[in-house]
Amino acid sequence: MNTVVSGIRSTGNLHLGNYFGALRNFITMQRQNRCFFFIADYHSLTTHPDPSSLHGNVRNVLTEYLGAGLDPEVSSIYIQSDVPEVTELYLLLNMHAYIGELQRTASFKDKIRKHSENVNAGLLTYPVLMAADILIHRADCVPVGKDQEQHLEMTRKFARRFNTIYGVDFFPESQPYKFDGDLIKVPGLDGNGKMGKSEGNGIYLVDSDKDIRKKVMKALTDGGPTEPCMPMCDGVKNLFEMLRIVSGQETYDHFLAAYNDCTIRYGDLKKQLAEDMIKVIAPIRERILEIQSDDAYLRGVVKRGAEKARESASQTVRMVREIMGFKPF
Repeated sequence: MNTVVSGIRSTGNLHLGNYFGALRNFITMQRQNRCFFFIADYHSLTTHPDPSSLHGNVRNVLTEYLGAGLDPEVSSIYIQSDVPEVTELYLLLNMHAYIGELQRTASFKDKIRKHSENVNAGLLTYPVLMAADILIHRADCVPVGKDQEQHLEMTRKFARRFNTIYGVDFFPESQPYKFDGDLIKVPGLDGNGKMGKSEGNGIYLVDSDKDIRKKVMKALTDGGPTEPCMPMCDGVKNLFEMLRIVSGQETYDHFLAAYNDCTIRYGDLKKQLAEDMIKVIAPIRERILEIQSDDAYLRGVVKRGAEKARESASQTVRMVREIMGFKPF
């Protein structure tokens, strides 16, 4: 059985891209592996931390994790800051991370371009903290998207470096988790890139039916095809991709045929897409709202999750300290 680690930053609500891109697969994955799912509240501090919203964001992600189907009875679901061993390992790994390699990461370059007024040490060492999150449980596999592949490669580099410096075979070189079939990237409603929080182009798991319909009806399109089988603009192409994901092949084929013979009405396509999104989201939203009101259940989940995570993490840190030469008198 593999050990798998996955985390998500506590910066807001989860959207359809999170669900189809990861969470739906995690529901199966958690029953086939030893899984640790954590909410990365420390990571959220790297850009403009807001103490008034931090706890609420953590709570949102926790309830949405659970509402989407993660099972605290079979997985360890915990909050990053509840496991202090993570920060100790982060400190120890930083002693073998070099400034030059951290400055060259694509994520750091992107962050300093977007947040030039707040280039802090946390931004620079973000890959080290991510490595600590993974190596704290000596994970075999990590489910990652394209944008995180470089960080996972750096995690492997830090693991190799530690093993080489101290002449041990302690940390595994974590590999991307291999799901059955290709991972799904859900596009945004604005016709650009993928669905995401910062882009404001998403359908969220807590959106009401009314909000979903309103957002989809405002999605970017064009004036419609003027000749058979003409190329689609990005906005229309994205709508068809979402249709394929949430509505199924038969519905997709129906509207594609209408597009190709120039009889398509985008309003009809959007109405169908919105209703099919609602079918996916409504039962998840209902579970989320039910869980949100059960404080005792949430306290129990994070308490058990932290206990299980700390049991694993403390063993790792104890052995790392011994390997590095920290010994009790």
